[in-house]
Amino acid sequence: MSSVTMWFEGYWPGLKGEVGGKAASLGEMTGAGLPVPPGFAVTTAGYRAAHDAADLDATLARLLHDLDISDTAQVSAVCGEIRDVIRTMPLPGDVEEQIRHDYAELCRKCDVEDLPVAVRSSATSEDSPDASFAGEHDTYLWIRGGDAVVDAVRRCWASLFTDRATCYRVEMGYEHRSVEMAVVIQKMVRPIAAGVAFTLNPANGDRSQVAIDAAWGFGEAVVSGEVTPDNFLVDKVLLEVSKREISHKAHEYRLTDHDSVEKAEVEPERADTPCLTDPQLKAIAALAKTAEKHYGCPQDIEWAVDADLPDGDNVILLQARPETVWSKKPRQSVASSADKNPMASIVSTLMNPLYARKD
Repeated sequence: MSSVTMWFEGYWPGLKGEVGGKAASLGEMTGAGLPVPPGFAVTTAGYRAAHDAADLDATLARLLHDLDISDTAQVSAVCGEIRDVIRTMPLPGDVEEQIRHDYAELCRKCDVEDLPVAVRSSATSEDSPDASFAGEHDTYLWIRGGDAVVDAVRRCWASLFTDRATCYRVEMGYEHRSVEMAVVIQKMVRPIAAGVAFTLNPANGDRSQVAIDAAWGFGEAVVSGEVTPDNFLVDKVLLEVSKREISHKAHEYRLTDHDSVEKAEVEPERADTPCLTDPQLKAIAALAKTAEKHYGCPQDIEWAVDADLPDGDNVILLQARPETVWSKKPRQSVASSADKNPMASIVSTLMNPLYARKD
């Protein structure tokens, strides 16, 4: 049997069909030297083993026999029953043991007991029917503990049988037993600071500099207008800070013990100090350069300094996308893009599933 799990750092392109688009992207970025939040994937081998052990084919044949996809009430009832079967089916001992073992190892790596993770469906090969619904399968956030992780994996598998996906397979003549699902289990981020970086100076398009905006915590205080972020320019070659604008940051948004984010006052000794050290600024600039080299064009990245990871390894990538203002419209004033508020995207990224390109 193929391996039940795959750590992001163990990815190679031949595994894409076993781990799905999200996990493949995270593995690719890890291999390129882009430090995404750590995690692993439960491969399709895990789903197949659970599927076979529960004799799911017999259940599907019984429940889907003569399904009338024009009868929405019948479809809803049948698909709901299938999802209930998957959500409650026992896992083979080796599959459950491996998921629990790797989750415990992730907790140890991050030195956090019952580490909160995102458990995310990862649709497999692009020509498979479940890939048609990439982005519509389930994701569960702030999941803590081995029991909850195993349960969330089953729930992701169950989302293969949404009403819409099931009807699509019937209509197209696909075998329900042919669909598979991989699942990503990835650390949620608890940011000391977060922000954006551009691999050029957005004020003038100068590609010799990396521009970095940073704020304490989740960045929600920037989105709400309560604080102005610190702003830095870093020389792309020497990685030396050439400009610093430090703002008064009276508030930040922090994660509570109950996995909610709340506003808090910043201690006076931190309010007027930079929220990034010079080594962190250099790490962010180096990360931005690596992303630019890997993707082959100027990048607009979202990053965070993760409180749960050790110094030196705690600057991580949340999202990377092509820079569009100067790359495509070099004469356009950067002011026209300011309304987009990149920090709003960071808050959304931090509170929602972590970055991966679309399946």
